[in-house]
Amino acid sequence: MSGVPVFKPAALALGLVLASGVSWAGDPVAGKEKAAVCGACHGVDGNSQTPDFPRLAGQHEDYLVRALLDYKSGQRKNPIMAGQVANLDRKDIQDLAAWFSSQNGLVTKR
Repeated sequence: MSGVPVFKPAALALGLVLASGVSWAGDPVAGKEKAAVCGACHGVDGNSQTPDFPRLAGQHEDYLVRALLDYKSGQRKNPIMAGQVANLDRKDIQDLAAWFSSQNGLVTKR
């Protein structure tokens, strides 16, 4: 090698995120307050009682953030969810994801 450092794309991306000081973690306490409207379909704690609406409890926080951002951008298509996320900002989405991910989700016996 010529002595020139080689950076792997994933390591470089992680370094940029860490250097930016951006916090991706939401506040579950604030998320609980913001989730009141979500409870009508997904259950108060994210454990939906009907198969028509997915369980949010126990999902990975980053997955929930991505799903809500995708509904907001139109990447995921659902007219009900598009309306629900239309007025949410990034902090609201992070807080909601923190709340639902901190709840006990579906447990299966092994």
